[in-house]
Amino acid sequence: MGATHLLLCLSLFAVLVQGQNCNFFEGSWVVDNAYPLYTNCPFASDLYNCQKFGRPDKAYLKYRWKPTACELPGFNGLNFLEKFRRKSIMFVGDSISRDQYESFICMIHSAVPNATYRQTSRGHIIIFEIPEYEVKVMRDQNVYLVDLVKEQVGQVLRLDSIQDGKSWLGIDVLVFNSWHWWNRKTWDYIEVGGKYVKDMNRFVALETALTTWARWVKANINPQKTTVFFQGASPTHYNGSMWNEPKADKCIGQTQPVLRTVYPGGIPPELGVQKKVLSTVSNLVKVFDTTYMSLFRKDGHPSKYNPGGNTGGVDCLHWCLPGLPDTWNEILYNLIIA
Repeated sequence: MGATHLLLCLSLFAVLVQGQNCNFFEGSWVVDNAYPLYTNCPFASDLYNCQKFGRPDKAYLKYRWKPTACELPGFNGLNFLEKFRRKSIMFVGDSISRDQYESFICMIHSAVPNATYRQTSRGHIIIFEIPEYEVKVMRDQNVYLVDLVKEQVGQVLRLDSIQDGKSWLGIDVLVFNSWHWWNRKTWDYIEVGGKYVKDMNRFVALETALTTWARWVKANINPQKTTVFFQGASPTHYNGSMWNEPKADKCIGQTQPVLRTVYPGGIPPELGVQKKVLSTVSNLVKVFDTTYMSLFRKDGHPSKYNPGGNTGGVDCLHWCLPGLPDTWNEILYNLIIA
């Protein structure tokens, strides 16, 4: 997908801000010393807590996303809690969803640090609750969105079945995400239409699963009661050639974003697969199109500053907290509250 096509896709999801027709997802990164939005969050897992594991640089914390056509209003945690009183939001997906979920509760905690919090679990659902406002921020670790079940033949990924959907019913805001686990093989067989295969093209599998998810949305979502977002694929930065730095050692030592207006490596193909399916439910689902802005943030990953860093683990997939997911949530806040 070329840059021109990308801008056309981005323009499909514009929002009205202060009388302007503004696309929050088209813009650039600028330095802003008012950032980060919080420090030392008690809810940030080690997986994302780069400062805890010795990351020495701080410049990556000082970038703010500036949309081309307007200013992005900042996150106001107290305003969110007041306007979202007695409501719930759930992040559904893989560890990128967890990244965003933890960012969200860190931002709320920073706004009302003395409020009473309650964090519980119900099966695979994690619930962060602020009783004073009766607000629930929830996470469902569901990496494929469709069912992965144990059968006699082993682990079976059922591309045309969603049993977990009952957990999503009655939620006011749902934020879905699914891609990275499609690059792994955690199943013995894939089943679709009663036929079992050992494996298949992962893009085809993703499209088939998302089509099943789209059918679930059509059958179960009332847009008057539930707002649904689907987050565009979160990019990785393991290959320096993608940002014209072929000698780079993955994302190690990257301290600033890609300083260009167009990302040299282009748009990841999985985003095209996602948007193809999402176009069939455009009246029910909003594309949370964070791929473009995230592509430039080669500096935003934990790199070697993570729990496995001492044994050679380099993480150029997840994002540091504080960091990029806070910007995702600034945009989400504006889309929910506007």
